[in-house]
Amino acid sequence: MDSSLNDKDDRMMQAVANNETLSSRGFGTAAVEDPPKKPQQASSLSSMKTFLSKPTPAAAATTVSGPSSETKPVYEDIVGPLGKWMDTVFMVVFRYQLAQQVPKELDSNRPLNDYQGIVELAARMNRRFRDRTKVQQRAQETLRSLFPSWLPKQYAILFSQPFPAFAARMNAWATYVAGTWLMGECQVNDIVLDNGDIGKHQGLLVKRCRFLEESQCASVCVNSCKIPTQNFFLQDMGLPLTMEPNYDTFECQFSFGKAPNVEAERLAQSTPCLMRCPAAGSLRQEHDAFFFFAKQTKQKSSETAAAATVPVASSSSSSTTTISSSVSSPQAVSVCNMMGNTDYKDEEAYQ
Repeated sequence: MDSSLNDKDDRMMQAVANNETLSSRGFGTAAVEDPPKKPQQASSLSSMKTFLSKPTPAAAATTVSGPSSETKPVYEDIVGPLGKWMDTVFMVVFRYQLAQQVPKELDSNRPLNDYQGIVELAARMNRRFRDRTKVQQRAQETLRSLFPSWLPKQYAILFSQPFPAFAARMNAWATYVAGTWLMGECQVNDIVLDNGDIGKHQGLLVKRCRFLEESQCASVCVNSCKIPTQNFFLQDMGLPLTMEPNYDTFECQFSFGKAPNVEAERLAQSTPCLMRCPAAGSLRQEHDAFFFFAKQTKQKSSETAAAATVPVASSSSSSTTTISSSVSSPQAVSVCNMMGNTDYKDEEAYQ
């Protein structure tokens, strides 16, 4: 697996070294359209299209088969503790709020109480935004919208900070009650905390995640569920959360009160694609390509700005005055404009 990722990274970094800029590549009706190209950009854009269209043999050899479809549960028959009617209410509200985070044309035509509408919307959102932080931010905002605006911060003050173990147990049970319709059969369990202690009833085991099974895409799982959910609980609720999906079994372990490990988060983002992935790994390639190009162009932009800062003699005194150029890297501007992002930034492990 490591050699496959290194080969992939080498190809991306080589593309950066050749000063190629990222181009748009269509994904069905929800794809981002190519913006008008300047003549000098044409050759580099063509080269990047060729780069993105080439399959990665090493990556194809490291796909994960996942559990057999023959043992797939009848998810419609799995009902949460509050009953089928409340599960439907949760589904309709979640689908509506998720649709508010994207352009109207990306929403599914399915009814609000159709689970496949959520799957289609999440997949289209991942195709539309090649910068995966944009997907994560929209998913996190969806979670925020499910609560009164004052509640998450007050919860952090009243519960998460003074009573972390109690807050962890409360959220494990709340996720079980309100999330069974989304994830499938769940069970509250004990976890091992960072200090080695046992967190009694601070975990939630999803026995076979419905969202992952229906989407069949590791990128959709990581960017639309795992990372934004962890960020929501940590940044908004003041409670650390680690989610550990198992792509061989589709299990997912929620550990409330346990902080995510940076290295584990990076490994999660580099998980091999599922064998039945409808995007055939293309979402991962697009997201990774954007990440490397944005990172490199930001670095080059900083270097250009630093080089343009020169000391000059002041006409009114013997002291020196620093003049800094405001011209940024043309390559950075090109990448931002093409992706429709004017505020691109370096990505951390689980930003």
